Amino acid sequence: MNRSAGAGPSTVYFVGAGPGDPDLITVKGRRLIEEADVVVYAGSLVREKALVYCKEGVELHNSASMHLDEITEVMVSASRAGRKVVRLHAGDPSLYGAVREQADILEKESIPYEMVPGVSSAFASAAALKRELTRPGVTQTVIFTRIEGKTPVPEKESLASLAAHNATICVFLSIGMIERVVEELSKGYPPSTPAAVVYRATWEDELVITGTLEDIAAKVKEAGISRQAMIIAGRAIGEGSEASRLYDKGFSHGFRNR
Repeated sequence: MNRSAGAGPSTVYFVGAGPGDPDLITVKGRRLIEEADVVVYAGSLVREKALVYCKEGVELHNSASMHLDEITEVMVSASRAGRKVVRLHAGDPSLYGAVREQADILEKESIPYEMVPGVSSAFASAAALKRELTRPGVTQTVIFTRIEGKTPVPEKESLASLAAHNATICVFLSIGMIERVVEELSKGYPPSTPAAVVYRATWEDELVITGTLEDIAAKVKEAGISRQAMIIAGRAIGEGSEASRLYDKGFSHGFRNR
């Protein structure tokens, strides 16, 4: 519904659609999609099932074939017309979503916007593995990164240097270069380090491959996986663990006394 004259532009909502399962969008995200007059969605990554929540007559734009100016022109024009706009990203828009460049243009055009978080594929992959990414006595640090490809990575953030921390590493957008990923990670991790690849986490054809840095690349190649997969490495996803002090009967905290 258009706003009355003089009401000003409507808010543009950047919404994380989640990792794939349409039920994993947040309640707020789903409500905004249901109410939206215009939805610009990343068709190369966002499942069309997520669009089932759209109301009849919604104006849809698949950004997969659009460049930045075309995308923002749709959002700016619709906002100025008082229409409710949702920019739908896969996973969580704050990770590899190229959101900042869109938001910069909206700010320049004095268009209000909000960010609505979603479930990242990293967390969906951890759920598929039935593992925590942090473990007592092993690591309390998780690194989200990618290997350099068409988009460069700062030299100080090479996989080899990050692996030296022995934290859990989630490698996005790099499955097509799995051998290089393993080669770089092996410069910091021992070869026996647990490693896993989760293909299309939460989709109907989800596939989980587990192993170590020694064999994970071969297993991935054998499975024919070359896209839409998360690589996770680190001892936290391996077997065995030290019990957390959180539920230790001898450990007191603000909500429980010994």
